[in-house]
Amino acid sequence: MNNINIPKKLNIKTIENSDGTVVPFIYSNLLNRYNDKIIHGYATRLGGVSRGYLSSMNFGVERGDTEENVAENHRRFAQALGYDEKRLIFSKQYHTDHVRNCTEADAGIGFSKENPILDTDGYITDTKNLPLMVFYADCVPILFYAPDVNAVAAVHSGWKGTVGKIGPKTVQKFVNEYKADKSKLICCIGPSICKDCYEIGREVAERFYDIAGKDEEILSYDGNDKFHVSLQRAIRKTLIEEGMLPENIEISNACTSCNHEILFSHRKSNGLRGKLGAVIMIRE
Repeated sequence: MNNINIPKKLNIKTIENSDGTVVPFIYSNLLNRYNDKIIHGYATRLGGVSRGYLSSMNFGVERGDTEENVAENHRRFAQALGYDEKRLIFSKQYHTDHVRNCTEADAGIGFSKENPILDTDGYITDTKNLPLMVFYADCVPILFYAPDVNAVAAVHSGWKGTVGKIGPKTVQKFVNEYKADKSKLICCIGPSICKDCYEIGREVAERFYDIAGKDEEILSYDGNDKFHVSLQRAIRKTLIEEGMLPENIEISNACTSCNHEILFSHRKSNGLRGKLGAVIMIRE
């Protein structure tokens, strides 16, 4: 880690655990204002024990890592942020627009219990001490907090989830399940591939026409049936249309592809990469 240059422009905090392990993670300025109420953070690929192209803070065994390495990475990240990894809730992620309401009975699903969560890419709860995690390596991890009702959500939004409006559907969950006020809802659209790095073909671009309209900051055409899309700005627009205030939405300036030395990027690595994690939890 000492040989890697961490850009100063990124919101990175470094925690030294009680055992001397050092864990850097990205944080949100907006969510950080509620640090007395919630825990949140976006992992970098630094501070873990995994090797090779999985180096080093990898959160999944699916790409060739060992269970021991993944468990140790979870332990380090959890200790740094201050939650119990054995209570984590997560799933494999299916690029859907489905959001699951989680309760105490779900504690540990994904990490320490058999995982019954299928066809789901978002998790929401008002239960304290219940950490929610989504994974990313170019797709967008979105973390939400509703301060008026003390509820949180973690959402994975790839291009399919974005055009399926999983973000706005999460906002609807906050209102319908917890009676949250949309105008007070806070979210961070986390580290993910930027528009300049995300080239798509016409078939995918057509799925974004309704969201983008004529806004070239969301979708632009480069010729030869090649387009570039900003997932982050597309998500932001749909959240505002759903009733969130622009000033309550933060977009991370950390592109996974531009910063591939400290963040896993599926596109930059041609699929040879690990899984990053984003977590949020209501404090006890």
